[in-house]
Order: sequence, then C-alpha cells, then structure tokens
Amino acid sequence: MSRCSAIKGNGDRCKGTAIRGYEWCPAHHPDYQDRRRRAASKGGKTGGRGRGQTELQEVKALLAELTARVLKEEGVEPLETGPAAVANQLINTRLRAIEIERRIKEAEELEVRLEALEDVLKRRTG
Repeated sequence: MSRCSAIKGNGDRCKGTAIRGYEWCPAHHPDYQDRRRRAASKGGKTGGRGRGQTELQEVKALLAELTARVLKEEGVEPLETGPAAVANQLINTRLRAIEIERRIKEAEELEVRLEALEDVLKRRTG
C-alpha cells in the first residue's frame, strides 16, 4: 500500500493511504473533489452530532405522549385539557427557540461564506 502523494496546506505530506492504482487518497483524489465539497458544505448543519434532529425527535415524542394522555388512550395516565394546553404552549416555545437557533446558525454560515467570496473578489480586482 502506498501513501498519498498530496502535500497539505502546512507543507506536510498526507499520511493517507492512496487508492489502488492512483497516487492520492480519497480525501485528495481530484475525481472526488465535488463530493468532498458537497459534504463539507453540509457539515455542522445538523447542530453538532445531530443535535437539531434529536431535539425535534424529543419534541415529537412529547407531542405524541401529550396527545395520548389528552385523548385518554389506554395504558397512559390521563391529562386534563388545561395542563395539556399549557404543556403545548411550552412545546411551541421550545420549537420557536430551536427555529431561532437554526436561523442564527444559518446566518453565521452565510456570513462566513460571504466574507470568503469578498476576499476572493478583492484578490481578483486588487
């Protein structure tokens, strides 16, 4: 097995194993460049270790439990509509907080991308 022949940004040679028949590892092979770029652009959008998905799953589970209790389904402790309405309001508040957090993160990512584009434009025109 041969080592990847790519030179990293810091000047060190890549320590990855080259793909059989090529001189690069999957991280540096030019044929995989678009795939790497797409994957990198998705990085962090789930809120770190899938946090965003986990929170939504928790909210869905709470809503399902709340619904079952209000409808007095068999096997669950019944809940009167007053406390259920308050619980639903709290769940809605939580959903709004998750959405605001997502929008802030998205705006920050767009800011970083915009700054990078502005830098490229400055270098090209300057």
